[in-house]
Amino acid sequence: MSSASLAVPRHAHPDSVRVAAMSAAIALNLAALIAVMRPMAPQLVQQVQRVTAIPISWITPKKEVPPPPIIDLKRPPLQKAPTHAPAVPHPEPVPAPVLATSDDGTVAAPPATPTLAPPTIDTGAAVEATLAYRATPLKYPAQALHAHMQGQVILKVLVDEAGIPQEVSIEKSSGSTLLDRSAQDQVLKGWKFEPATVNGHPARAWARVPVTFNLSEL
Repeated sequence: MSSASLAVPRHAHPDSVRVAAMSAAIALNLAALIAVMRPMAPQLVQQVQRVTAIPISWITPKKEVPPPPIIDLKRPPLQKAPTHAPAVPHPEPVPAPVLATSDDGTVAAPPATPTLAPPTIDTGAAVEATLAYRATPLKYPAQALHAHMQGQVILKVLVDEAGIPQEVSIEKSSGSTLLDRSAQDQVLKGWKFEPATVNGHPARAWARVPVTFNLSEL
């Protein structure tokens, strides 16, 4: 049997050039991938820092200013008391006449008894009474307000038959001449009284009126 007729199997040998080229291509791709991924990390960190670094500023709410208090000057209530009518004089009892007999036995006529006239009342003289009054709102003097003055003054007021003050005098001072004069002027010019009555008729009367200046009531 000749040697030319025998079939000898042949094994494929890898090409070294091709293997080297493929290895170089893989190495280049890996190097390019690493080069591309390296600058992304700082950018991601910077983006995270930029997102998280948010400045926070606190807003202080505005304080609400309360409205100024409303000043309410209260009027004093009407004070009414029974008026004091002047005393009416009572006539003294007249003793009974003594009957005398004459010499002839007849009874002499008694002397004539004088007729007493009813007592007259002088309505022109002013009486003292506690009168109801209607006062205007009390005005605090500006100078006394700045000086923090306060006190009570007792006034004696002459009221005519129409209830109008005719004369105002100071019976007890408040300790401040400024407050005393202010009370006199306000009562004389702006107050109204209910007149006193004597026997059902209006009469002149004196009344005592307290006027109080109090800073806490403003």
